[in-house]
Amino acid sequence: MELQQILHMNRGEGDTSYAKNSSYQNSVLTKVKPALEQCLRELLRANLPNINKCLKVADLGCASGPNTVLTVWNIIQSVDKVGQEKKNAFEPPTIQIFLNDLFQNDFNSVFKSLPSFYRKLEKENGRKIGSCLIATMPGSFYGRLFPEESMHFLHPSYSLHWLSQVPSGLVTESGISVNKGSIHSSKASCPPAQKAYLDQFMKDFTTFLRMHSEELVSHGRILLTFMCEGDEFDGPNIFDLLDMALMDLVVEGHQEEERMDSFNLPNYTSSVEEIRYIIEEEGSFEILYLETFKLRHDAGFSIDDDYQLQSHSQVYCDEHVRAAYVASFIRVVYEPTLASHFGEAIVPDICHRFAKNAAKLLRMGKGFFNNLIISFAKKPEKSDM
Repeated sequence: MELQQILHMNRGEGDTSYAKNSSYQNSVLTKVKPALEQCLRELLRANLPNINKCLKVADLGCASGPNTVLTVWNIIQSVDKVGQEKKNAFEPPTIQIFLNDLFQNDFNSVFKSLPSFYRKLEKENGRKIGSCLIATMPGSFYGRLFPEESMHFLHPSYSLHWLSQVPSGLVTESGISVNKGSIHSSKASCPPAQKAYLDQFMKDFTTFLRMHSEELVSHGRILLTFMCEGDEFDGPNIFDLLDMALMDLVVEGHQEEERMDSFNLPNYTSSVEEIRYIIEEEGSFEILYLETFKLRHDAGFSIDDDYQLQSHSQVYCDEHVRAAYVASFIRVVYEPTLASHFGEAIVPDICHRFAKNAAKLLRMGKGFFNNLIISFAKKPEKSDM
């Protein structure tokens, strides 16, 4: 099956849907909001072409569920905040927002949420219908999406650790896996596997920069947030935990070793140095702001959420309950990919074992996502200088 057919979050609004299990991503958006406000404030001050009439924005890799409209809300609030600061000196522009993701994304659930979103926008911000225009632009963000020099601001959040494809070169001509025992570029992976993943990321990220630099106006901005490489004190990352869960199934005879060895996730957690190097080497953008921050794997957990185990005598703060919460949002992200390779029936067992390993990590005070926020601007053409 073609990769783009299975790269989507769990659809709908059921118990195992992304819409019901994306509190962690909400925590990321909350953490990034000050950087978003600052980026948009600087963008509006730059007085780019037609920006005072219509600010054109795209959320790249928007997924679905409440976080999609929360991103839109944060963007609008940030723009209107500039208007409040400047009072009569600034009239907030019309905002045109494009929601982008692959064709299999659950756009229908986003459409259904828009009427109530528009009503809230008018009630709380005074923005009439027509002052904010929301549309979808399906397709890969590794390709062209918009006309040349038509966009002012691009916002990929937790998107670019997804590669355009599983790296080539992970299986030899004789069919032997060079990434045996791992499903991603881990510290235990052999150098050829690590190089294959890095090469694919460099190719993809360079393509991303080149394509979208053509779509942005001069001095247009990108605010990028995604997972990056952690340090040795953080302990195993989520991909390592998935490795462990699958290896447990192999050791116990529930899964063939060859089946696991033939599976590799199209994900890569880059280092800050790699990101900086690729941006500078590609040459279209100037880095304006860069910050890293850590969030626990169970960030966003709430005692109001229903993640109890069968034993109701356990305390809500028990690491097993928190680990079940972590497993729930990992499941909604990776279930389509895991099910396409291992079958749907085994996914709950994978997630159960993932939760057991995650609980051990949380008990030790470890288990962190290392994240990167980076803002960069398109360099002006020589003719514009």
